[in-house]
Amino acid sequence: MSLIVGNYVHEKNENLEEFYKAAGIPFIPRKMMLASHPSMQITVNEEGEWSITTVTLVRTHITKFKLGEEYEETMPGNVQIKNVTTKEENKLVTISTGPDGSRSLRIYEFSDTGAVITLRHEPTGVEGRRYFKRV
Repeated sequence: MSLIVGNYVHEKNENLEEFYKAAGIPFIPRKMMLASHPSMQITVNEEGEWSITTVTLVRTHITKFKLGEEYEETMPGNVQIKNVTTKEENKLVTISTGPDGSRSLRIYEFSDTGAVITLRHEPTGVEGRRYFKRV
């Protein structure tokens, strides 16, 4: 867990606009998200509840969950998705299902120096990545 828990700052994106397009995110929210450079804090408490707090100039987004249990998350545009997150060694893997039944995958992979979030739109196979440095 110590490899995952911590504070991170955004460094760069890779193929993120293509992922957002495939996921159907409208032009203006997509451009706003691409221009953001979020910080991220990941914690876990004694009861096993995880928290991922993402802070941008526009908003603070807090996601709380327990591993293996379904939870809801509100995405930009007020879209509700259902998620299940599991832990696999140095990774948190979130499977998301949208209101239309489409699935996407978020893989948070952690190292001593930072984290890479791989986002995959399952229907099209399009992937994007966000790179974060540990601070």
